[in-house]
Amino acid sequence: MGLSTSTTELPRPGWGQENIAVGNRRRFLAELAGFLAIAGGFVASEAEDMRQGSHPAAPVDINRATIDELMRVPGMTRTWAARVVRFRPYRMKTDLLDRGVVTSEVYARIKDYVIAHRLAQ
Repeated sequence: MGLSTSTTELPRPGWGQENIAVGNRRRFLAELAGFLAIAGGFVASEAEDMRQGSHPAAPVDINRATIDELMRVPGMTRTWAARVVRFRPYRMKTDLLDRGVVTSEVYARIKDYVIAHRLAQ
């Protein structure tokens, strides 16, 4: 009599660890996709904030303007406007750049539309 061969496959060593690794990889990719969707929504809202701003008739005073008033400045986003309000007062509009309130890129977009009046003592 010869040895009989079975048609069923025996489990490979490490089979459980391989499934765990695949599951972890899938979970990571799902979490990454969720993060990217949230980040994409944030970037889209910032771009929408920039598009909504209408050109102000007169320069906006960075020492007195509200966030909504600052939003009318072309190139200004809600995040940058909040930073401008947070780090008041300013002696000159270049303080925005010198004190690191906005980046040089943002300052280049908004510098023609803002002024800094000195506050009364």
